[in-house]
Amino acid sequence: MFPNSDLITSNDSFFGSVKEEFQDYRKSGFFIKEAQESIFIYQIEGKARTFTGIIACADLEEYLKGKIKKHENTLAYKEQSQLQLLMRRKAIIKPILLTYHPVNAINKFIEDFLKKKKPVQSFQFESENFNHKFFEINDGDQLEKLQKLFAQKVPEMYIADGHHRCSTNALFYKRMKKKKEGDDYRNLLCAFFPSNELEIYDFNRIVEGLKNVSLTKFMAGLSEVFDIKFLETERKPKQKHEITIFVNNEWYSLKWKKEILKKYKNKKVVLDADLLDEYILKPIFGIEDIRTDTRIKYVEGVKPIQEIVDKTKKEEGRVAFCIYPVKMEELLLVADQNSVMPPKSTWFEPRMKNGLISQDFKNL
Repeated sequence: MFPNSDLITSNDSFFGSVKEEFQDYRKSGFFIKEAQESIFIYQIEGKARTFTGIIACADLEEYLKGKIKKHENTLAYKEQSQLQLLMRRKAIIKPILLTYHPVNAINKFIEDFLKKKKPVQSFQFESENFNHKFFEINDGDQLEKLQKLFAQKVPEMYIADGHHRCSTNALFYKRMKKKKEGDDYRNLLCAFFPSNELEIYDFNRIVEGLKNVSLTKFMAGLSEVFDIKFLETERKPKQKHEITIFVNNEWYSLKWKKEILKKYKNKKVVLDADLLDEYILKPIFGIEDIRTDTRIKYVEGVKPIQEIVDKTKKEEGRVAFCIYPVKMEELLLVADQNSVMPPKSTWFEPRMKNGLISQDFKNL
């Protein structure tokens, strides 16, 4: 389903509210179901660059078999919340973001198609200066060619964004597939972007940790595992294995001591977020489970550093940890090893909007 653009007076306002008001908009005729099943080339056009991918459905059996790989664990209470939203909306209102190793033949198919076609839907967002375009592929031969390319050239895919939505729909499908209507829920709306069409930003932590730990004890704990340097000006880390912190209105650069990193010399991927949990959050602040502890807040890397400062200063006893972004090859390797990263380790760009394209579940 696409929104009926004739009824939208402001894209920013409409799509900003559709997450909460989808049911009402749908009942009021704001969404139109496509007459035929299609695959769409999806472009997100910004000032700096254009991101190009494909909108189609993925088979949830591929997820259950491990061919669609995850890099983060999910939380039961979030899955319950997502299931409730699915039942209420009777639709998926934002695709799962999947990535895969680039394939020249698929890139060529998309490039050739875009030369001949105009978008069937286009939504400009003034606040972010992005234009989202959809190009429809409905010719049988072209659909078959693209599907064969993916079947032959893309043996596995990786969830970039949407772990909870994916696991929730898979859980629902597993419970329903023994029933008559089970196949209605087998396909999952996804956006497929090659890994070189995505950008990974940092995800930073603000911890309410200094209420029960003195600043002196905190800095002493840091000095045991880090080489610490005072910073004259605010900044984020410049390289992997450097963390910058904002505490007591001052900025510091922290670099892991060599003896700490030596312990992990045989590991293919060593994440600063994992080390932070092991050597700082657990022993100093007593945070045993970062997935559930409410003392940790997160600030995505696309936000200005001043937002980190403001949120840290908002309440006494807070400290901000800025972490260098995870590399795409690290993420893929973690997923290939059937391992996981800490929650909120990556922030992907581009971001999709709720309601731009939706998958209807008519039998729900």
